[in-house]
Amino acid sequence: MKKLLAGAAVALASLASSAQADGHANYPERPIMLMVSYGAGGATDFQARIVTMTAGNDDALGMPVAIINKPGAGGRVGWNWLATAAEADGYTLGAYNIPHFIAQSIQGGVEYSADSFEPIANWGADPAVFVVAADSEFNSMADVIDWAKANPGKLTFSGAGLFVGHHIAALQIEKAAGVKMAYIPNKSGGSGAMKAVIAGEVMAGVNNLSDAFRAREAGTIKILGVADLERNAFMEDVPTMMEQGLDVDNASVNFRGVMVPKGTPQAIIDKLAETVPAMFANGRVAGKMKAGGSPMHIMTRDEVLAMWAAREVTLKDLLAGL
Repeated sequence: MKKLLAGAAVALASLASSAQADGHANYPERPIMLMVSYGAGGATDFQARIVTMTAGNDDALGMPVAIINKPGAGGRVGWNWLATAAEADGYTLGAYNIPHFIAQSIQGGVEYSADSFEPIANWGADPAVFVVAADSEFNSMADVIDWAKANPGKLTFSGAGLFVGHHIAALQIEKAAGVKMAYIPNKSGGSGAMKAVIAGEVMAGVNNLSDAFRAREAGTIKILGVADLERNAFMEDVPTMMEQGLDVDNASVNFRGVMVPKGTPQAIIDKLAETVPAMFANGRVAGKMKAGGSPMHIMTRDEVLAMWAAREVTLKDLLAGL
């Protein structure tokens, strides 16, 4: 009798597993939402709309993706919501920004960590750059540092929030130059931070290369340095921080991609992980990203898992030192 009962239990479990898998076989059956933790018009929002533009195609997800913005506190508002309140049903995705949410979880005061989410795929890698208004007296990082040394704590510069890539680059610049400047996080994210520079509300800013590319094309800013290991193909005339004598590496490079809340069914995660990287690689997507000055860096789920783990180790060491 015990053997019969055990066999029946195994059979029922197998049937339940099959039923659950079959229940996701036609996923997605309705439009999908992608939550962006930053405001409309910023780099993450701008790029998310491009990389999901072909989602409704038959060779992609077959359903459109709608972007929902939940900005605030450097991304904390949106990621707290995704980790604690969003449905883990495959119809609520989130855009991630690394190092942002990992650095924030290390610093504390948030309800998420890397363990709160499951990565799907990465679409881009956007370095931080130091910008000033087009009519600024500063023409190099040396100009900025010299002024900051002569006026301790008085050089104001904007960024998208606390413990985002912008802030990490700002801390690295201050440490490398041995100066203290006044970093001002903008409540509206990267787009608001850029507007503050252009309007003269701050003397400078640290922002995304992609946002800065579009602003420089419009003639409203100058870009003085890139926080990366080498110059970027989108602006080869702009030297790295290291070329200008500042020990600032690529720790602040902003990786962007798609993730889902922990608890999302594995069958759905697998379907997304198989489909989304190819969707990012669509020729129309690549063309629009290039036109917008947005560097692409497509990575699979396994590659993103490895990147998240490596960045967490790097950021723990970096933030302890800063």
